[in-house]
Amino acid sequence: MSDHKYDDQDLVETKISSETIAEGGMLLVKRDQVRVPSGATSQREYVIHPGAVVVVPVLDNGNLLLERQFRYPLSRVFIELPAGKIDAGELHLETGKRELLEETGYTATEWFYLGLQHPCIGYSNEVIHIYLARGLSAGAHNRDIDEALQLFEASLEQCLQMIRQGELTDGKTIVALFRAEKFLNGEWAAEEEK
Repeated sequence: MSDHKYDDQDLVETKISSETIAEGGMLLVKRDQVRVPSGATSQREYVIHPGAVVVVPVLDNGNLLLERQFRYPLSRVFIELPAGKIDAGELHLETGKRELLEETGYTATEWFYLGLQHPCIGYSNEVIHIYLARGLSAGAHNRDIDEALQLFEASLEQCLQMIRQGELTDGKTIVALFRAEKFLNGEWAAEEEK
């Protein structure tokens, strides 16, 4: 962290009014009128998201377990790590355990919190918590009826190569892999859960 002190109050925007402009099963879209630091007013549209967890599953052979999944908004298949939204009242570690089991059939004996990310700060309040899971045991997956995915394994180096080549472009997966690389190399320790 930088030693330089900043006064965030010089940057804060204040809500004047708020309206809901769309509501779906998982997401809520808001439009707020705000006062910006100059004193002028402006408008902010943003998505309220329940939060999510992404898991970096490390197999006993050192490889990582990944998924290939079709994502409708971009009409293509993406390479991702197991992930999913946090259910109401659920602790994010429990979300990680649930999603790993549901999507892959694996359970883990060791869980390490690697931090969090804010994937779309310009238009959503989404927070994604990152876990690394080890001591994996295979079992039966329990995917949702509308969830189709293919599992495969790759080394961390192969994952980084997929990022370099533009084959792996999912933001949450990229951030989680970079954090996992630092953790697995002993450069960064696991964090306290937030």
